[in-house]
Parts: sequence; C-alpha cells; structure tokens
Amino acid sequence: MNSPCRFCGKPLQHTFADLGSQPIANDLIAPGDAHLKEPFYPLHTYVCDGCWLVQCESVHREHDIFTDHYPYFSSTSSSWLGHAKAYVEMMIQRFGLKPAIRVIELASNDGYLLQYFHEKQFTVLGIEPTSNTARAAIAKGIPTICKFFGADVAEELKAEGRGADLLIGNNVLAHVPDLNDFVSGIRILLEPTGLVTMEFPHLMQLMQQRQFDTIYHEHYSYYSMLTVQSLFAHHGLTVFDVSEIPTHGGSLRIFAKHRDNTAHAETGNVGRLVEKEVAAGLKDLATYRTFGAQVEETRTELLAFLRGLKGKGKSIVGYGAPAKGNTLLNYCGINTDIIDYTVDLAPSKQNFLLPGSRIPIHSPGKIRETRPDYVFILPWNIKQEIVNAHSYISEWGGRFFTAIPRVEVME
Repeated sequence: MNSPCRFCGKPLQHTFADLGSQPIANDLIAPGDAHLKEPFYPLHTYVCDGCWLVQCESVHREHDIFTDHYPYFSSTSSSWLGHAKAYVEMMIQRFGLKPAIRVIELASNDGYLLQYFHEKQFTVLGIEPTSNTARAAIAKGIPTICKFFGADVAEELKAEGRGADLLIGNNVLAHVPDLNDFVSGIRILLEPTGLVTMEFPHLMQLMQQRQFDTIYHEHYSYYSMLTVQSLFAHHGLTVFDVSEIPTHGGSLRIFAKHRDNTAHAETGNVGRLVEKEVAAGLKDLATYRTFGAQVEETRTELLAFLRGLKGKGKSIVGYGAPAKGNTLLNYCGINTDIIDYTVDLAPSKQNFLLPGSRIPIHSPGKIRETRPDYVFILPWNIKQEIVNAHSYISEWGGRFFTAIPRVEVME
C-alpha cells in the first residue's frame, strides 16, 4: 500500500495486521435480509514509520458507517456509566470547574456523560453524527447537534459564541478519518483558557494484550502517546498530563490546552509514558511486524478450544454483539456451526443477525431458557459486569470464557 498516512502524509508500506476481508462490524443484518449478500472489505492495518500511527485502509466513507441506525448506545453498560460519572466528579474536583463554564462533548452518543454535568447545572452541548443516538440524548434534555465534527463545525460554533471551556472526546479519535481537520477543529473551538480531555484505547496495550478484535473499519486509527503528542503539538495544543486507565482493555486519558496557555503546568507523566513506549519498542518497526504472528496464534488456540468443546457435545452461545466480537468471529471463521446464538442487553441489537457469521442476537433471557454449557463473552472489556449479572449459569454448571489475549475459562 502506498496511500498516505492520515496524519503525516508519508506513504504507508508496513503491515501491522491483515485480518482478511470482513463486513462492516456494526452493520447488523435484519432477519428478512438474511438471503442477501453483504459486502466485505479488506481489514488491513499499516504502521507509519514516520509518526508511528497505526491505521486501517479507508474502504468506506464515515457517513455510511455512522448512520441513523447506529446500534451502539453508551448507556447500555452500567460500568461505562459509572466511569463517566466518576470522570465528571474528578474533573470538577481537580480543576475547580463551576457551572458557569460550557462543556462540549464530541461524539456524545446518547448523552451518557453530559447528563452528569447537566444534573449539576453546567451548560452542555453534545456533537454526535448518529441521529438515533442524538435523539436519545435530546430526549434526556441534553442539547445535541447531529453533525460530524471538524474545523467547519468548530468555526460555526465559535462564531455563535459557543466555544468550549471543557472539550471532551471519549473513544472518538479512533473513528476520525481526517485527523488533521478534527484536531484543528478542537483548537478552533477551545477557548483560550479551556481544557481538552480525550480518552482512547492505548496501542501499547492493544499489542501487548493481543486485542486485535478492536481493529475494525469504524476504527480508522490506533494511538500511542508518541503519536498523539505529536498530533496535538502540530495543531498548537500541548498535552500537559496523561493517565493510564483500565477501560477498553487499557486506555489513555490525555489532558491538553492551547500551547500559549500558561495555566496547568506539565506533569512528568507524559514523558514517563513516552519513555515506557519507547522501551516497549513502539519506535521500532520490528515490534509492529511481530503482531500479525501473535494474532494468528490466538486464532489457532481459540479454534482448537472451541472444536474441543464441540467434540465433547458441549453447547456454546455468545454474550454481546459488539463490533469487536464481529472482527474476532469473522477472522476466525466462527458461525452457527459453533455458536448457537448470542445475546445483548441493547434492544437496538436484538432480533438481528451478526454480520458475516449470521449468528442470531437474542435478549439475555435466552440463556436461562436454553441452559448452555459455555457462554463466550465477546465484550471482554466488561466481562466482570457480565459475569456478576448472570452468575445464575452456575446453577446448571455453565461457564463463561473469553479469548483475548488467550482463552480463559472463568471460575
């Protein structure tokens, strides 16, 4: 591949992971459309040897992925709501935030986070490209603009006097095809003394924990601190602090400001994390080249485990219908020959079929009805939440298991 890196523009030549051809991970199939052929696209990631950004080929326009029928609603997960609420409390305490400021969230989904600022009388605004989740936020009383964020939208809002004193972006950087336009928009929208916080899965954790299933077409890019620091600096923004947090299998939360903002002294956390990444080989192409072999090893181990269970006559179902689960199932060639069905708490996903594998999605009550021997947790990042809520499967000797980084049967 010789297309340019979406940050620095250098031609991309080095494969990170090639997961074959796959459907769009969140394109659930309506039962009435099961006879129709669905499109598959290459799911091939590369690493740029100039800025170390890992990225997918652009095979689909973001307007075709983030549609009116987007199935992911952030409020479905109780642990994610707890994370959002704790963030709000932390920010108010750490920075002494007062309700007079304006809080804007990019990719605000169904208002899962802004609702907690709203409860405390802050002025809030969500910017969300998927209209069905935006409507859900508005129904909660969260003002929401249904647009893709970039420099143009930032200019419009700033001209209306709606700049951001606190600008939030949780798990949105991965979804952005035009990085420079997006971060330029952040610079434009942020007030001179404003703060930015962004959360995103940490590339180092993805590699060390073999989280290849977090790679899908909707995720255009995968970030290290090395890359993000350079990206923000390129647009006149300084990352003055960073925290390593456990969400999504290991994420980073960065704190940034305008370069000429003298408030908020830089901590040593950014430098220490960059040193850790360099020590882990994130500035060495050889490190990235080994990832593909590790992914293949995980697939081999998982398929051997599943075939062993089926050979013993065991029944297997899934839990969850996350995008990451669809990457894993399609890469491994797992379908209804192995997994009878999966379940999901989100009504927006129930009664559909998973893309590619065509595994049916039911409500969680189906597990109690059919009493499977094994339940395969696809959203492994919230596995404890799932186990706690469905511990009743032990009544008939059922067991949960996950596959990332390796197969683990939970006791």
